[in-house]
Amino acid sequence: MMELGTEKRLQLGQLLVQRGIVTPQQIEQALQQQARSGHSRLLGELLVEMNFCTENQIASALAETYGLPYAQITPKLCDPAVVEILPRDFIEEHSVLPLFKVFDTLTVAVSEPANVFLIEEIERLSKCRVQVVCATVKDIQATLQTYMPAANVFVIDDIIDDAALQDFSMIEHLPEDIANLEEIAGQSPVVKLVNYLICSAVHENASDIHIEPDEKKVRVRYRVDGLLYEKMRPPYQMHAAIVSRIKIMAELDIAQRRLPQDGSIHVLMQGRPIDLRVSVMPGTYGEKVVIRIIDTRKILTNLESLGFSYENLKAFKKIIRMPNGIVLVTGPTGSGKNTTLYAALSELNSEQVNICTVEDPVECNIHGVNQFQVNELSKFTFASALRSLLRQDPDIIMVGEIRDEETANIAVQAALTGHLVLSTLHTNDAPGAVTRLLDLGVAPYLVSASLIGVLAQRLVRKICPTCKDQYTPSAGIRRAVEKWVGSLPTFYRGIGCKKCRNTGYIGRIAIHELFIPNDQILEMITQGATLKQLRAAAIQNGMKPLHLDGIEKVAAGITTIDEVLRVANVTMED
Repeated sequence: MMELGTEKRLQLGQLLVQRGIVTPQQIEQALQQQARSGHSRLLGELLVEMNFCTENQIASALAETYGLPYAQITPKLCDPAVVEILPRDFIEEHSVLPLFKVFDTLTVAVSEPANVFLIEEIERLSKCRVQVVCATVKDIQATLQTYMPAANVFVIDDIIDDAALQDFSMIEHLPEDIANLEEIAGQSPVVKLVNYLICSAVHENASDIHIEPDEKKVRVRYRVDGLLYEKMRPPYQMHAAIVSRIKIMAELDIAQRRLPQDGSIHVLMQGRPIDLRVSVMPGTYGEKVVIRIIDTRKILTNLESLGFSYENLKAFKKIIRMPNGIVLVTGPTGSGKNTTLYAALSELNSEQVNICTVEDPVECNIHGVNQFQVNELSKFTFASALRSLLRQDPDIIMVGEIRDEETANIAVQAALTGHLVLSTLHTNDAPGAVTRLLDLGVAPYLVSASLIGVLAQRLVRKICPTCKDQYTPSAGIRRAVEKWVGSLPTFYRGIGCKKCRNTGYIGRIAIHELFIPNDQILEMITQGATLKQLRAAAIQNGMKPLHLDGIEKVAAGITTIDEVLRVANVTMED
């Protein structure tokens, strides 16, 4: 066995202080926290958790302490043939990873170099002499997932280029009635095509993939920045095999073609996980498939990056920090409501509060937040989950969507009994959330007593920075803008280029309408005021309508006036 360094070792805290990574005061704070936990937490773990240093800095210091090399592990550093030398359950339990083997010496990345017994066990299992390098648990697990993914995780990094996809000769002339569809779906051309569709959709920032059969063709479209465009048309004979391949990945029944089916696929691209929600529905010419792409890297963001104006951001942060009440985010499907809620939860997340969510489905896991997924088949609905959740001593509750009277009333009662409740509704504007709650059967006085704010939002496409150019809009648009905000000196748009697929747009940003009722408006709600009256009072109270927030982004050269008019439900005559 390789001997660990036998020289007198510095304590981890001393070494980090010597390196200038942390201060003695920070070490003392972490030690006090460790003492409060009954010494059940490692010092390095606490230092990272308290944001005093990073995992990489801890691992590097540990390596120096034990006289070992330190490595930032990546899939390129690992020999795939060597990973399976150790049992998977052993690797996952101890966070170790075989990297490569030279003659009878196996180099292994470990996260706990002090565990001599672990090194001895690796030697026994591998029947090799062991060379140890120190690495972080995060790097080890990420690399492990690339080479030994879970049974229901698909690695799709091995993608062929567009040109190679044009050769469908192996499968183009298959008969329509395929006897062994599962076998055909596993053939290389089909697997490569499905992998390509997923991989290219992620690279092009698509939110959905549509696979649509027609009488004599199959059309594949991507939804990018809210609009669909055609990606390719594979041979019609491949349709059944493509659908079957997707069903196999989503663990659906490939023999069932007459009923809708829903499932999910977990894939790894370049070591990062991406979830896919699959919906299969029978149509006139065969099954249509829609794949929703959920990239956690885009969902988990902060409020500052969501396009809030300074005033709206300041006000929204204030209301989500209220001790109790209900805050709603409204808008149509695909307007970024869940992203805003996740950003709000990330803002509120701390050790001092118990945050619980009820979602359908859970789109993104947030460290430190208790998340629960509804299951209609098991009668674990939003309402029943929310009722049970109130016995879990929550401080903050996020309900994925208020859909029915029971859920609405429980959410309102939770807000009235000392909880902050965040949720979504489908309404055209922010004040419309009041009438929607009333339509769901919530009493006006309960709405008035619990509602502390409503954020309505839409997503507008951003001008492509590569082909951005000044232009002169029509006289009608200029007059409308002058009526709303006065004269704008410059208008911008994208003229179209290869980078934005000649659309003139790339990416999206939110425009907002924040409704925070004052005492007068709360009284109007209790008295049964109409939506028109509530909206007028809200604007008089300082609420900036969606289209005016959009005009500010037009003035800043972020989006175009056409985009604002398209999504804000406003006409030039308004």
